Amino acid sequence: MAQHLTLQEREVIAQRNAAGGLQAEIARELGRDRSSISRELRRNRSRNGYFASSAQQKADQRRSNRPLKRKMERPEVSRLVREGLKKYLSPDQIAARAKLELRDRRHHVSRQTIYHWIGEQAEHGRQWQRYLRRHQQKRAGREKCGKIPNAAPIKGRPKIAERRGRRGDFEGDTVRGLPGRGGLLTLVDRKTRYTLIEPVADLRSETINEAALRALRRLPAKHRHSFTFDNGKEFAGHEELSRRTGMDAYFADPYCSWQRGTNENTNGLIRQFYPKGTDLARVSAARIYQVEELLNQRPRRCLGYRTPHEQFTDTRTRCI
Repeated sequence: MAQHLTLQEREVIAQRNAAGGLQAEIARELGRDRSSISRELRRNRSRNGYFASSAQQKADQRRSNRPLKRKMERPEVSRLVREGLKKYLSPDQIAARAKLELRDRRHHVSRQTIYHWIGEQAEHGRQWQRYLRRHQQKRAGREKCGKIPNAAPIKGRPKIAERRGRRGDFEGDTVRGLPGRGGLLTLVDRKTRYTLIEPVADLRSETINEAALRALRRLPAKHRHSFTFDNGKEFAGHEELSRRTGMDAYFADPYCSWQRGTNENTNGLIRQFYPKGTDLARVSAARIYQVEELLNQRPRRCLGYRTPHEQFTDTRTRCI
C-alpha cells in the first residue's frame, strides 16, 4: 500500500528542487515513483515556490476534508471480520486470510483497522475483545518427582522430526483442570500444527495412554511416527504407549519447555477457551472437540496462512 509523503521527505524535495534537481533524481533518492514527486510539486506548491512546511499543511488539510468511507462500514468487510472473530481468529489472521480468498481489494482490511475497530466497539459496550487471545499468567511448576524409566532423550530424535520434515511427529502435554478433576491431553504435529485434544478424567499414566490411543485412531497409520513429551509423570507409561502405537517416544530435557515450543504455544491457545481455574470435568467432550476444530481451521502465519487441517490433509477449506 502506498505511503503518504512525510515532512522529512518534503524537506528533501524542497531542497533538491530549489537546487535545480531533476524529479527523477529526487525520486531515486527517496525510493519513490517519479510520478509521486511530480504530483507533489504540482499540488502542494505555494505561489512563490515549493516549501516543505506549507506543502505538509496543504496535504494534511486535504486529507482532513476528504470524505472517507471507513472500511468497517462496508457490510462485506464487517461480516468477514465479525465471523472471523467469532471463530477466535486473530486480526492478523483475518486480514491475511481475506487477501488469500477475496479478489476484490475493497474487501481487504488491515489488522490495525480491525484492532482499532475492536477498541471503538469496546467504548460503546460491545465486547469483541473477548474473542482475542489474552496473556495468561506463567504456568505453575508441575510435579516431577522421580525420573521416568527408560526415557529416550530428545537428542536421539530423528533429524527429519527435528527439522519438521514430515507429518506425524507429535509434541505431547497435558492441560490441567482443577486439582483432582482431570484435564486435557494435547498432541500437536510439529510440521503442520495439527492438534488433537482428548479429555481425561485423571492424570494417571494409564488414563493418558488410553486418551492418546483414542486420538491417534483418528489419523492414518502413515502419519504416526513419534512423540516428544515433557517429564511429567503422567507419561511414565510411554513404553506401553509405544508398543501399542508403534511410535517412538522422546523426552525433552528438564525445564526446557522451548524444546516443545509448538505444544506450549498450542496449550496457550487452548487456555483462551479454558482459563486456569476452569473445571474441565464439567466441559463436554463435544465442546472440547469443537475447540480442536477451531484450532485446526485457524490460518497460521507460519503456514503461509493456510490452516493446520489444510496442511495435514493436503486440502483447501474455507475458514472465514
